[in-house]
Amino acid sequence: MPIYRLTDDLIFPPVEGAEDGIVAVGGDLLPERLMIAYRLGIFPWFSEGEPIVWWSPNPRFVLFPGRLHISKSMKRVLNNDKFQVTFDQDFEGVIAECKKISRKGQEGTWITDEMQMAYIRLHELGHAKSVEVWKKDQLVGGMYGVDLGNVFCGESMFSLESNASKLALIKFIQKFKERGGELFDCQVHSGHLVSLGAEEISREKFLKYLA
Repeated sequence: MPIYRLTDDLIFPPVEGAEDGIVAVGGDLLPERLMIAYRLGIFPWFSEGEPIVWWSPNPRFVLFPGRLHISKSMKRVLNNDKFQVTFDQDFEGVIAECKKISRKGQEGTWITDEMQMAYIRLHELGHAKSVEVWKKDQLVGGMYGVDLGNVFCGESMFSLESNASKLALIKFIQKFKERGGELFDCQVHSGHLVSLGAEEISREKFLKYLA
């Protein structure tokens, strides 16, 4: 099946035809295109030197706020004052650390300079949000993603201290649930997130939440 190549028009093909989750290649990372993509259940994911690749995996890995699982050890972390958590106080710092962090089985980073600047721009426009975890005055963990209202698309997280990224996610999910959030999109499978209650659902079901 041929891969759809994007033009300057802000149009994506139907995700139902995505082979192995790839919807299209090419285009740009302008805010308008990114927000259209996210609202259609599509996100960019590619490496330095490659064309932009747009994905809509099936199944989709998600976390329902009401099914968040907090272990006894994480409850202890939540109840002590070792860390402080803030929201949208240092988006640029969070994405910079996510870009630098070494990940098992992954060479380099998919957060290219172009991606980094694109999401900083989304943050400036109010579409991208961050959570910061501090130990005293040092940023030691965090998470960022794209806010679609009832759905939040998590993009990346980092941790320089044990449990810091989990704390960021738990605090965000709790706040997200309070405001009526229905679904946290984890995009692709991760054992780290399974322990917090994340699960797979069909792409069709995921798209219904976006609709």
